[in-house]
Amino acid sequence: MKIKSREIKFKAGIFDLDGTILDSMPVWLNLGADYLKSRNIEPPQNLREILKPMSLAQAAEYFRKKFGITETDSEIIDQVNKMLEHAYFNTVKEKPGIIKFLENLRAAGVKMCIATATDKYLVEAALKRLKLTDYFDFIITCKCVGAGKDSPVIYFEALKKLGAKIHEAIVFEDALHAIETAKKAGFIVAGVYDLSAQEDLEEIKNLCDYFIEDFNQLTLDDLGVYGNSY
Repeated sequence: MKIKSREIKFKAGIFDLDGTILDSMPVWLNLGADYLKSRNIEPPQNLREILKPMSLAQAAEYFRKKFGITETDSEIIDQVNKMLEHAYFNTVKEKPGIIKFLENLRAAGVKMCIATATDKYLVEAALKRLKLTDYFDFIITCKCVGAGKDSPVIYFEALKKLGAKIHEAIVFEDALHAIETAKKAGFIVAGVYDLSAQEDLEEIKNLCDYFIEDFNQLTLDDLGVYGNSY
């Protein structure tokens, strides 16, 4: 675990979903290639890297323009979501230690939200099944704000709805591109280890204010959360 010394008292948490709260990245790793193969299109070898910073809407636009797919972006997204539904409705699990961590934050009066590129109905299904829904004040998606996580718009919208100042909030993310975006925008960031980001691990550790292997390593004292301050 890595922690930078801070004296700020946190009031709000902005949580990514996939790879941060949910152990769902294996579902995503081959999704783009599987979609193209279902259309009898051979995916490029670097497809994962191309899609990594994109929201679903951005990926759909890329598929349509790059490969001449005739469906609309919305139709492509619907097809991709159907490939994801089984996992989110039935099999995806939470990351180790997250339930206890969220429980402790809620007890301390910290407001929390989900900020994700995943479509809202899939998020809601997984959170409900895993009994995580009540920990979060709201869900905000890249689709809702019209921008992927290569833009800080989603973080600023989440911050506004949480009613916190930027130095009072912490962003929890697993992916390098999202961590870079949040840090450049001035947010305090906690990196959460996920195997899908292994090749970026050292850079993630260097960028983040906190870095944890899992949520069992992080306490409220580490974050400067000492009780309800609202």
